[in-house]
Amino acid sequence: MDDVKAAAAATEPILQFFEYAHLPPELQDVSRQFRIVALGLVEELPRNPERTVALRKLLEAKDAAVRARIYKP
Repeated sequence: MDDVKAAAAATEPILQFFEYAHLPPELQDVSRQFRIVALGLVEELPRNPERTVALRKLLEAKDAAVRARIYKP
């Protein structure tokens, strides 16, 4: 993680839930995409309630995508 991303992660606690290194490789592939978007939002948008909402909804979407990957019919 570069310095800018490390600084963003330090100032936005919700980013801890976008970590993916602990996941199995097939789930890392899904989760990684959401972390990239989350970091982009933190870097590009001012900190305000709407950014927080955006990150929370992105987290919900990430969780759903991971569950979709492991879904068994």
